[in-house]
Amino acid sequence: MPRFELDPAARRLGEALATLRRDRGLSQAEAGARMGMTSQGWGLYEAGRRPGLFRPDVQRRLTAAIDATVEDLERQCVVQPLPEPEPSGLEARPRAFSRSADTETAALPRLQLSNDDLRPWAASGVVLVYEPGRWPRRDQGCVIHMNDGETRIRLYDRADAEALVVHGGPSGLGVEERIPRSTVREVAAVVARLEH
Repeated sequence: MPRFELDPAARRLGEALATLRRDRGLSQAEAGARMGMTSQGWGLYEAGRRPGLFRPDVQRRLTAAIDATVEDLERQCVVQPLPEPEPSGLEARPRAFSRSADTETAALPRLQLSNDDLRPWAASGVVLVYEPGRWPRRDQGCVIHMNDGETRIRLYDRADAEALVVHGGPSGLGVEERIPRSTVREVAAVVARLEH
């Protein structure tokens, strides 16, 4: 019998943190080093076993270390809803994010990938949920609607006055692509990846 049962909300929050870290291509050691801790210390947060995981200041520091935001962490938890807690004799205030996936992402547009151009970030068959009007951060997926009607899905790197710089597409993730701003109608950040 285990010494203590892991709080399902803490486990889910830790899993969301781990997903964000992996999405950015960081190891636990790299993420931990950015916070001045060991990979084991970081791993305890991802396992939901470290005190303070629900503290806003701790969440800000953890997400900043992996170039994410608390909102990204919240969205990731929404994509992977929390299991219903087991009934107990104690009343406790809720600690998990309260937004439901249905209300948060149901109205947002979706695209299904039909190729492996963005592998390992996302493979063929993955459904991407994106938010029009939201600009992507570095290494975040984005949906680019071109003036000619074409839609491109890439990983955002940066932008300057003349072009968007992205990765992905037929050339693969390792190749930088410059897309002239004059050819772009809209750029939208990918806020969730749904794997079936």
